Amino acid sequence: MSLTSTDIPEKASEALEDLSAIWLTIREEALAAVDNEPYLASFYHGAVLHHEGFKEAISFYLSSLLGSSDAPAALLRDVILEAMNQNAGIERQMLRDIKAWYDRDAACDQFIMPFLNFKGFHALQGYRIAHQLWREGRKPLAFLLHSRISEIFNVDIHPAATIGAGIMIDHATGVVIGETAVVEDEVSFLHATTLGGSGAAHTKRHPTVRRGVLVSAGVKVLGNIDIGMCAKLAAGSVVLESVPAYATVAGVPAKVVRTAKVSHTGADPAKTMDQCL
Repeated sequence: MSLTSTDIPEKASEALEDLSAIWLTIREEALAAVDNEPYLASFYHGAVLHHEGFKEAISFYLSSLLGSSDAPAALLRDVILEAMNQNAGIERQMLRDIKAWYDRDAACDQFIMPFLNFKGFHALQGYRIAHQLWREGRKPLAFLLHSRISEIFNVDIHPAATIGAGIMIDHATGVVIGETAVVEDEVSFLHATTLGGSGAAHTKRHPTVRRGVLVSAGVKVLGNIDIGMCAKLAAGSVVLESVPAYATVAGVPAKVVRTAKVSHTGADPAKTMDQCL
């Protein structure tokens, strides 16, 4: 099985070298927003400008969204910072996710937009913290965070699932990713998509989605099957069998309708976001 970036040890100084400009750009965009809309000055200062770095800002903002009486925001902020300090790769994954939104979402023309406004981004980053807690054996806290993410964002990602970097979950409402699912880097999801299990055995029972795949709106992928690299799953499909690399599948149940090395634009389906057959 191919590794995702979650499985590869990170050297923080190298990992962030090409991504550090994203945080600086987010700060510049926040400053411009304060000038354009003074009524939101305190919001932009609190969420972005008061913070020394990306880790401090994302831990503050995520905790403010996810805090509750059972797990106050101040406590969650400490938990998030601790998880990110334990695994330096999480920060790199988060920044790659922001870049994925900026590159692929035609409605996103600033790096600050997913950071502040897109619940798919927030749910995914909350999952990344829950996954780190799960790996450390802190399952009760991981499940508490998982439950809160599901309640607030209507996105249910099991903390044991393995998800790489450069992931975009557009709109995100109704997305479900099960316990033994594996998602490699540079994959795009749309709303109401499911990576679901088949069977009750405590074994691998959820899909593996390879690099560059586009999971279009409303797709259900069920069982321990393999979705090959750069495959395209057409909207509304129910995928019950493995899909070859570079194939497009459609229908209920899904069947191969097209096979090509690249899309007509010459890029991975996950990057073009072209849902047409």
